[in-house]
Amino acid sequence: MTGFSRFTIVRTVLAALLSGIGGAALAVQSRYNLAPPMTRVANEVYSLHNMMLLICTVIFIAVFSVMFYSIWKHRKSKGAVAANWHESTTVEVIWTVIPFIIILVMALPATRTVVAMKDTSNADLTIKVTGYQWKWGYDYLRGEGEGISFLSQLATPVAQIENREPKSATYLLEVDNPLVVPVNKKVRVILTASDVIHAWWVPAFAVKQDAIPGFARDIWFRADKIGTFRGQCAELCGKDHAFMPIVVNVVSAEDYAKWVAERRTQMAALADDPGKTWTHADLMARGAKVYQANCQVCHQPTGQGVPGTFPALAGSKVVANTPEQIALLLNGRNAMPSWKGLSDVELAAVATYTKNSWGNSAGDVQPAEFKAARK
Repeated sequence: MTGFSRFTIVRTVLAALLSGIGGAALAVQSRYNLAPPMTRVANEVYSLHNMMLLICTVIFIAVFSVMFYSIWKHRKSKGAVAANWHESTTVEVIWTVIPFIIILVMALPATRTVVAMKDTSNADLTIKVTGYQWKWGYDYLRGEGEGISFLSQLATPVAQIENREPKSATYLLEVDNPLVVPVNKKVRVILTASDVIHAWWVPAFAVKQDAIPGFARDIWFRADKIGTFRGQCAELCGKDHAFMPIVVNVVSAEDYAKWVAERRTQMAALADDPGKTWTHADLMARGAKVYQANCQVCHQPTGQGVPGTFPALAGSKVVANTPEQIALLLNGRNAMPSWKGLSDVELAAVATYTKNSWGNSAGDVQPAEFKAARK
């Protein structure tokens, strides 16, 4: 082995070791690190992450230092002769005890944090979160704001998605109706889904839980700071999986009380009587908004659908058959999700809109028909 090649090997080894040390030291400031923690549990997770990274770095340096030293010190060019030995009790004890101690050092604090993450008792606020393709439904079940319910979906303009406008700083991470919670209050989140598996993930809170159809699972968080925190669905849930963001607004207790009052006033103003007979013009106007918000992403603004994936509504026999259309909207079928989360008025309006658009002419549907079909 020439002097040059030996120098090259040594330099490479030193560079690798320094890189490992530097990586551990700078991890906190790296943009590839965990999100800045905003809850006590998130702080514990952040600290655990850094501790594990440090332990792994030390193990890496120790193992590879011994390995490279052995290769260098006992190389053939120096006349080294392999030893013939086996069954060293001392070595067996050392490489059993040391890993056991390392496991304890890592497992004990991690277990404590995991237990804390699962303790959803004594919550100040309980919110049910339902995953839909492709939006989130929020229902405030207990605590201040009980009874409030709304859907939250992507608010990024289509022009940005299609590269016809510059992308904003919160591209694909903005919604029309964010979840609003008070600061320093324990919030229990009950998760489920209506169609496929979704996952509610907010990195700043260190919360991530799958939302599974037919199951109810729960997590919790207590935000320490006022602000807006963003997340995403973390399960591959279909073609618009990338367009399913989560936005949580953490506000002061006073601002939360104001938001609750305003939201209840809005809900009262928008409350619809499903027993009322609506005019064709009112149904069409309301249906156009419902279709634009929920349906056109699959069936297209023209009602032509996507060949081979989503059927066209223009000239559709299902749209013309009122009982079949009602059943489809309520129960879903194949790639079509259930839309039971919409009100009877919204369902009747969008059904009427599709029956009388793109050349269709199949009459009106009244909210009372959907109300009866739900029973």
